[in-house]
Amino acid sequence: MKAPGRLALATAAVVLTTLAMNTSAVAEKPAKKTEGEHVLVFSKTAGFRHDSIPDGIATIKQLGADNGFTVDTTENAGVFTPGTLQQYDAVVFLSTTGDVLNAKQQRAFEDYVRAGGGYVGVHAAADTEYDWPFYGGLVGAYFDSHPQIQQATVKVEDHDHPATAHLGDEWVRTDEWYNYRTNPREQARVLATLDEGSYSGGNMGGDHPISWCQTYESGRSFYTGLGHTKESYAEPEFRTHLLGGIQYAAGAVESDCSSAESDYTPIFDGTSTEGWKQAGPGSFRLEDGTLTSEGGMGMLWYEARQFSSYSLKLDWRMEGDDNSGVFIGFPPSDDPWSAVNNGYEIQIDATDSPDRTTGAVYGFQSADIAARDEALNPPGEWNTFELRVEGEHLQIWLNDVKINDFTNTDPARSLADGHIGIQNHGADDQVSFRNILVKDLP
Repeated sequence: MKAPGRLALATAAVVLTTLAMNTSAVAEKPAKKTEGEHVLVFSKTAGFRHDSIPDGIATIKQLGADNGFTVDTTENAGVFTPGTLQQYDAVVFLSTTGDVLNAKQQRAFEDYVRAGGGYVGVHAAADTEYDWPFYGGLVGAYFDSHPQIQQATVKVEDHDHPATAHLGDEWVRTDEWYNYRTNPREQARVLATLDEGSYSGGNMGGDHPISWCQTYESGRSFYTGLGHTKESYAEPEFRTHLLGGIQYAAGAVESDCSSAESDYTPIFDGTSTEGWKQAGPGSFRLEDGTLTSEGGMGMLWYEARQFSSYSLKLDWRMEGDDNSGVFIGFPPSDDPWSAVNNGYEIQIDATDSPDRTTGAVYGFQSADIAARDEALNPPGEWNTFELRVEGEHLQIWLNDVKINDFTNTDPARSLADGHIGIQNHGADDQVSFRNILVKDLP
């Protein structure tokens, strides 16, 4: 129950049905704010019901008691009114499933979020309200499927958020691992991903976010796919993970949850090759937001501008033992060999010699092969390069792992000013590219 001081201003408090799982009463009319945040846990289910919900409720209550925020719990969707919702700094959807709110309740929650309210989605919150577009954007991605419960490795991408600051780069644990219908990366800041090679049943092509946060229509949103099992709520690492997400959503702590890609500009956005030009034979086929090489040896290069100090990000995928590369630092030319002779190629071919294999500066410097092998996703799965050019200094990341650090000393070449291109190597080599993004650096 709320402390009496919070109810002092409510002239007619409506006490909701207390459920068998020990939900707290929720005031129907606005209550006066007291010190500390006020969080509502909502766990209504219209589909599968997780037996871990009582453990989740008990855990969040204990987290509140230990960290200075008040927790109310309910499964009554009737509390989704403007007067009631404004009492709360964040609402936790704890493994909700199916359609849990009617149209009027949905509008009230939309207005709450747009007014700066916080949302936390735990596990099956992504298996909720499939026909409500606002909610789909708020949670970030809808549930698709899951394999059996098993151990997997969680890779932490962002250690700056309070939900992940306490974790190492890898977190090995057992849970039910969701696949999602879409990847939330473009709209949300991904905090942690799943290593699909560490378990069976992942289907997101190697980039498999499992926890993320975002600002959404003036509100704060945090989602974690963890928390299916009862045992999760006894794990100190998971409890701290959940605490950090709640504190962020409730506004108790600050964190930058803008998309990691929000400060990048797409030079290929999946819909058009405007600004690009083919040099030499072959071509690239544009289909489903992806460029796939055909024939060659040629190169598709970005003619629209040259780049000097910048970060280039792009996703690439081989189908088998294929060959391609990303060219940087070359002058404009319709001859692809001009890029070979005047620029630098970052190789994509995992089976060649060390200075001509994936992550190498082709012909000049091998990648760190051990680090490269650890980071590299196999053929058929997407990989991400980040190429960071600052003057004559080039650093290369593969799937967020630094694998090469190169400085140009050749007076005939310069990384500091040039074009960007992707290679179509030959008829036997099919390599695909997507999400080609650039950010100018100081």
